[in-house]
Amino acid sequence: MGADSIRRAAAVVLLVLGSAALWWARSGAQASASANDAMVAAIAAAREHAAANDPRLKAAWRFEEGGWIYVHLEGDPGAIGYQHGYLLAPEIEDGFAAVSAGMMHSTERNWEFFRKAAHEMLWPKIDAEYQQELKGIVEGLRARTGSKLDVDDIVAFNGFEELPDYYVPWLNKQQKAANAPNLKSPGNCSAFVATGSWTKDGQIVMAHNNWTSYRNGERWRIVFDIAPKNGHRILMDGFPGVIASDDDFGINRDGLMVTETTITQFEGWDPNGKAEFVRARKALQYAGSIDEYTKIMLDGNNGGYANDWLLGDRKTGEIAQLELGLKAHKLWRTKDGVLAGSNWARDPKVLKEDTPEFDPNNKESSPNARRARWEELLKDNKGKIDVALAETMLGDHSDTAQKKEEPNERTLCGHVDGSPRGVKEWEWQPYYPGGAVQGKATDSAMAKEMLFVARMGHPCGGDFLAKPFLAAHPEFAWEEPYLRDMKAGPWTKFRSGQASKE
Repeated sequence: MGADSIRRAAAVVLLVLGSAALWWARSGAQASASANDAMVAAIAAAREHAAANDPRLKAAWRFEEGGWIYVHLEGDPGAIGYQHGYLLAPEIEDGFAAVSAGMMHSTERNWEFFRKAAHEMLWPKIDAEYQQELKGIVEGLRARTGSKLDVDDIVAFNGFEELPDYYVPWLNKQQKAANAPNLKSPGNCSAFVATGSWTKDGQIVMAHNNWTSYRNGERWRIVFDIAPKNGHRILMDGFPGVIASDDDFGINRDGLMVTETTITQFEGWDPNGKAEFVRARKALQYAGSIDEYTKIMLDGNNGGYANDWLLGDRKTGEIAQLELGLKAHKLWRTKDGVLAGSNWARDPKVLKEDTPEFDPNNKESSPNARRARWEELLKDNKGKIDVALAETMLGDHSDTAQKKEEPNERTLCGHVDGSPRGVKEWEWQPYYPGGAVQGKATDSAMAKEMLFVARMGHPCGGDFLAKPFLAAHPEFAWEEPYLRDMKAGPWTKFRSGQASKE
């Protein structure tokens, strides 16, 4: 912010504060609560007005469409962070409250524990560029709302996929913690990438739906268009306040197409490694090939949020699957084939060393039933696969274990809230409010134009209604302050540089 801007902002704030002080002197101690609220609101409005004139915001914007919030961020790392924090401030505050409540509930650890882990373990290994961006988020957030959140809070928040379900289980074992909760790494997402003779016109087609709790998933509705000072331009979905996509669906200007599904019942953590959210963001921003992406993800691998990464290079038509465990990993690649994921490891070494409890032969488990359905769908549609068909596949409700149509934990479009079984592999109890919360798809031609389609809510188009669910399932009453309706929007196109609804 320039000197003139600072002086103008200060003048506005001083004027409001002076008026407030005069009002208080005249009103005395009997001032009404409503008048006091008005004073607080006036001060907040003055702060926001002053911050809105910050030159760092000139290149940034947001709009809403189809249930999504689209934000354009541009500039150096600090500016990108400031824009992110300012434009999404209400959503960050709300998302932080919901996510942190879930982290503390599942792990039985207080928030200070996560702040300490962020400060002492994650922060020192975060690249300077992303440290600046994270600091910028805090600055923008405070400028907009006067938030009390600091950098440690935001770093821990960015680690919400890896700290509670990877670090804490590892730490509990190291400490031989008595009566520790039984934590399992989650299984998030159903996805595929296809190329060559498998697709309608031979180009790459990629599709993904995000599986998570409805508490978090209803908030997972940001489309980030990022034009960084260094590296490639990015278009990705994401969560407010988080610098990586985190459910991971994104494309970059140099032709890389990226998505993933997590590895069920993964075990392991390296406290000396780099946070997964940092490596994932860096790889999407700087990699221009499958080899470069793999190299960045392996550098400092901490085992956090272990995934099967599904990759495409639109420049060559090649696709790949990077199964990234901590003790083992493997890369498959092809220019004519299909690679799918539904939270199962396929490499024998990864299965043995990184997922010792996972049973790849249990046909009734969510990961394996969805694997069987992917194999059926993709084989039956070989040579026909395009984005329109991918949209339909992401909303599929075929349960291969029961051999019938029924939306539940075993269908590609997950509805665990309708299942009396839950998902024991993830410690999701019966009727857990979670499943597929949104979907995205793109192809090589669209990626060249920096374009993808996305649907907020269940990819099938169904709605989740919180009030009747909580009435029927009081065992989830702790979620009531955070659990909201999740209504499906339409499939909507988003492109890099989009300034408003198209």
